[in-house]
Amino acid sequence: MIRRLCGKILAASAVFVGLALTRPADASIVERIVAVVGERPILLSELRHRARPHLYRIAASTPNATQQAAQESEMFRELLNRMIDERLEETAADKAHVSVSPEEVDNGIRQVAAQTKLSPAQVVGEAKKQGLSEQDYRDEIRRQVLEGKLIQLRVRGRVRVTEQDARASYTHFLKDVAEQSPVDLKIIVLQVPPGSNAQTAAARSALAAELVKRARAGEDFCQLVQNYSQDPTTVNTCGSRGAVPRGQLFPQLQQVAGSLKPGETADPVEFRDPMGNSAVLVIQLASQQPTIPPYDQVKDQMMERAFVEATDRQRKLWLSELRRGVYIDVRL
Repeated sequence: MIRRLCGKILAASAVFVGLALTRPADASIVERIVAVVGERPILLSELRHRARPHLYRIAASTPNATQQAAQESEMFRELLNRMIDERLEETAADKAHVSVSPEEVDNGIRQVAAQTKLSPAQVVGEAKKQGLSEQDYRDEIRRQVLEGKLIQLRVRGRVRVTEQDARASYTHFLKDVAEQSPVDLKIIVLQVPPGSNAQTAAARSALAAELVKRARAGEDFCQLVQNYSQDPTTVNTCGSRGAVPRGQLFPQLQQVAGSLKPGETADPVEFRDPMGNSAVLVIQLASQQPTIPPYDQVKDQMMERAFVEATDRQRKLWLSELRRGVYIDVRL
């Protein structure tokens, strides 16, 4: 429960979006400059201070030392890039005489509290559990409010959204739903042993075609699994490994899952896993796919989604323009 609450707070404040996590360093750190933006340096201590909220989580979720080191490296690069953008935004704000008052920071925290159904004090308390002091959290909210003002001032005027943009967003929406929606595939596995000759492979394919025909004729698929499947881990679960997001399936299986309705059986699939093992698969879709409303019913939401996407694109373009006008030296 605490982890879910923390996740909601961090998602609502956007402080951790797109960042991996890293460990605290036990050894002393020699100070150095990791980037220069204009005439302003970013110090290693500043970077590590901003990374603190991520330290515990990466250590807890990634026990493998090699993977952990890779995630740390990725996180530092992304975080430093974000800090460079923030320096550019601060300079732009100074030139435009844009600032954020303590009252606006308080309002920002209250908005996060409303989104997460917590009190402002609880929001700050959960942030502290993630390694942020109250001042750290207020600083993060201030940066977000400042960015919002600059977007309103410098970016929103560039954004134009058309019906075509909304339909493109709907297409992306359909793809996202398909990839994230869980699917449950029942699979009969007919293994093709390594070194098998053409006759053996052909026999497996012929058997698979026969099983597809029998399944489509209404024969109990679970009984077919028990009688023919050579995957001992799923013989007693009707050939199913449970529902998983479609995007996590092998690409070949994603394609099959997207072509089936619940209860339908696909044509035989010749499959080779990353280890080089071969098999012929008979696949039936078990779980119901989510009902996706037609475009006309969600047009307003798609227009809003298109507007958000267009705003983000224009924001990135604006930041690129700012970068071209300022000396930036990354030394990480």
